[in-house]
Amino acid sequence: MTSYTSEFDDIPGTRVFTARRAKQGYQLNEFCMSLMKPENRERFKAGERAYLDEWPMTEDQKQAVLDRDYNRMLDLGGNIYFLAKIFATDGLSYLQAVSTMTGMSIDDYQKMMLSGGRSPEGWRSVKDGT
Repeated sequence: MTSYTSEFDDIPGTRVFTARRAKQGYQLNEFCMSLMKPENRERFKAGERAYLDEWPMTEDQKQAVLDRDYNRMLDLGGNIYFLAKIFATDGLSYLQAVSTMTGMSIDDYQKMMLSGGRSPEGWRSVKDGT
């Protein structure tokens, strides 16, 4: 990680998809891409754990998928564009899935985004707690 990208770690809720994260999440993201094939989606839905065990992912990554903890998947190297394959498999829209990552209701999240996104006011630094 460069000093430039490490600065992003101080912004609450920001996860920059760096080379380190890409390497860490490679198998998780490969699993997600496998869900582009209908037969793989059906296999996954029929036995999630069994299908996940076919992939050399970490146990933390597998558990995050089972829990549908998208923030955790991002922390473990997942890329949101690949993770979209999971929520599409679950029949969720991007709006529905991403709202779960914010702790907001779908309606509140949609209103916020249509109003221009999150306010720049508020918690701006992890290390400073401000």
